[in-house]
Amino acid sequence: MTNPLLDTTDLPRFSRIRPEHVEPAIDRLLAENRAEIKVLLAQPGPFTWENLVHPLGLMEDRLSRVWSPVRHMNSVVNSDELRAVYNACLPKLSDYGTEIGQNVDLFKAYQSLSEGPGSERLDPAQRKVIRDTLRDFHLSGVDLPTEKKARYKAIAQELSNLQSRFEENILDSTHAWNRQVTDRQTLAGLPDSAMDMLAQAARHAGLEGWLITLEFPSYHAVMTHAQDRALREAVYTAYVTRASDQGPHDRKYDNSALMEQILALRHEQAQLLGYASFADLSLATKMADSPAAVTEFLDDLAARARPRAEQELEELRAFAAEHLGLDDLQAWDIAYASEQLRRHAYALSQEDLKPYFPVDRVVPGLFRLVERLYEVRIVEVDGVDVWHPDVRFYEIRDPDGTPRARFYLDLYARPKKRGGAWMDECMNRLRDGSRVQLPVAYMTCNSTPPVGDKPALFTHDEVITLFHEFGHGLHHMLTRVDYPDIAGINGVEWDAVELPSQFMENWCWEREAMDLFAGHFETGEPLPGELFDKLISTRHFQAAMQMVRQLEFSLFDMRLHSEYDPDRGGRIQEILDEVRARVAVVRPPPFNRFQHGFSHIFAGGYAAGYYSYKWAEVLSADAFGRFEEEGLFNPDVGRAFLEHVLEKGGSQPALELFRTFRGRGPEIDALLRHSGLLAETRDQMQETTGSTV
Repeated sequence: MTNPLLDTTDLPRFSRIRPEHVEPAIDRLLAENRAEIKVLLAQPGPFTWENLVHPLGLMEDRLSRVWSPVRHMNSVVNSDELRAVYNACLPKLSDYGTEIGQNVDLFKAYQSLSEGPGSERLDPAQRKVIRDTLRDFHLSGVDLPTEKKARYKAIAQELSNLQSRFEENILDSTHAWNRQVTDRQTLAGLPDSAMDMLAQAARHAGLEGWLITLEFPSYHAVMTHAQDRALREAVYTAYVTRASDQGPHDRKYDNSALMEQILALRHEQAQLLGYASFADLSLATKMADSPAAVTEFLDDLAARARPRAEQELEELRAFAAEHLGLDDLQAWDIAYASEQLRRHAYALSQEDLKPYFPVDRVVPGLFRLVERLYEVRIVEVDGVDVWHPDVRFYEIRDPDGTPRARFYLDLYARPKKRGGAWMDECMNRLRDGSRVQLPVAYMTCNSTPPVGDKPALFTHDEVITLFHEFGHGLHHMLTRVDYPDIAGINGVEWDAVELPSQFMENWCWEREAMDLFAGHFETGEPLPGELFDKLISTRHFQAAMQMVRQLEFSLFDMRLHSEYDPDRGGRIQEILDEVRARVAVVRPPPFNRFQHGFSHIFAGGYAAGYYSYKWAEVLSADAFGRFEEEGLFNPDVGRAFLEHVLEKGGSQPALELFRTFRGRGPEIDALLRHSGLLAETRDQMQETTGSTV
């Protein structure tokens, strides 16, 4: 077989995949799938799971397995050639997806299967697949007249292209900017680990001195530690104006027009389907009932958090004026002043903790934690074909040694790699007769890379990020559901999908768990009790400021998609300014263009869904509360979470699964406690949240 993408016998053959392989592979599979669908629909009937749904699932799985490595490589080893073929395939895949969603004969076949005489033989998970599929047919426009179907198809194709371009502009503007520094004094305040990282970046670029980039570890180091205020301002300005009409960037990367087009097309798409707004369309597949319910939930949290956030900011301003000579605290001073205040108030810096979070202690410790919780084993597998030398590959095994899942781990920031952290699917769990295809995940972070002969040393925040993404990975990998449409994270309401990921973050604050993954990189010494106590004392440090920032993003997203008016346009900056006036305590400068880099909602799956982080945090904090009550490593509780949440995937509504695990509906107490916000009484909290969570 000459095209490695078409070899789906096992894992992707990354080292052999070339841009010229992509379009031929996708063209071939789309043609084969279209032909096979015609054959399936031409059957005399009656339609059954075995002669319709299962073969369609096999077809979709093969297409997913061919496209998955392409999509992934475009994010982690981007190149002009790969980007070109990736973008060439997007409209083809969009057209195919719309054709399937609008295929009336296929829709009727599913209807007959749902309502026909054989429906009683379907198991509950199969019924869930069919219900979700019938819903998705309607959301794809199967009911529309011909001319509106054509318009829906055109919108879907154009949105796919625009969202890809939005992400590319962020990537390109991020990597187009850097600043060489040759005078060490300019970088005064940066710890040795950060200096070594910037020096290594300069060497890799063939430059003298130190090189500052907009990759997050570099940006964060400067903003947190650099004493030079002008340098902080310059780096801040470059970062918050990426892909915009402001700052030092090439205007060809400006996302302004793309954002307006994306919002307009989403609104038109929603109206075609009979929804008042894209927010209403988005919530059709989520737990929340309406945009109003989401807004009520967010407003309630803002009312609780903002007074405390204002107090935290005033404390920071007073400290900055008295101790740092900063009488007019600006946005580029916040991280630096906060770090200095943390040191002053708690005698603790993130740098103090980094020696205790080396990669070769954190990653094995994370695995030991998961092994204790869920009675599995995680082992590294050598000799697997990967896309970069830094990537590692692992297998999850059941207690008897039976393989259960596998995953790639790509930890470090580097050029040509999209920023942020994420989990993505390489392969889904699928049963075909006696054969079970095991799930495979991509686990991706942009953590601080190793420097010289030292292992990578992580901040506590980077550890939390790794645990968060691994929670998503466990949701995908530990599923026992055999149907890909509802296995792992698939079929899970989007505002519940963050439950397993945010749940994992809690372990980063527990002594018993930390002893598994924290140890000095040179001596192996556990994190000293004094340092641990200081870390715990900082858990609520500026927690309210962080919460209102997340609420700002969530309210901005929901208003943007629920209030869109074609006659007025997106009003993007106007809405953002209004939201900030209501909930924010830190007001950024006028040139700030945060929205131009908000890929979660303009390029990712969180459009009219960013609130999910807070919504699911109610669930995750409350779920962790059972571990706090009954024992962090209580095997019965761990088994219950595994069986009732992780293994079930999307086979049942998320609220049902939560109730089964917790024995009751969710309560907001734990979230408020973990956030350092005190609630008045449980009755008041239940009254506030009962209709929305």
